[in-house]
Amino acid sequence: MARGILTFHMDRCKACELCVHFCPKGTLGLDKKIINALGYHPVTAVDPESCTGCGTCALMCPDLVIEVERE
Repeated sequence: MARGILTFHMDRCKACELCVHFCPKGTLGLDKKIINALGYHPVTAVDPESCTGCGTCALMCPDLVIEVERE
């Protein structure tokens, strides 16, 4: 199975969680240890090994926070 490599532009994230909601594998979540420049907990990969590189998260993100590459 293909695997995805995720890159996050965390300072753009406003924690809307659309990417988290639509990820079919449950790969994403909010990073409760970090507060970004906008004052939010940004999205991160809580289970990066489960990412298949489908790109749904990047498509759903209104702020272009996520980039997805496939291995």
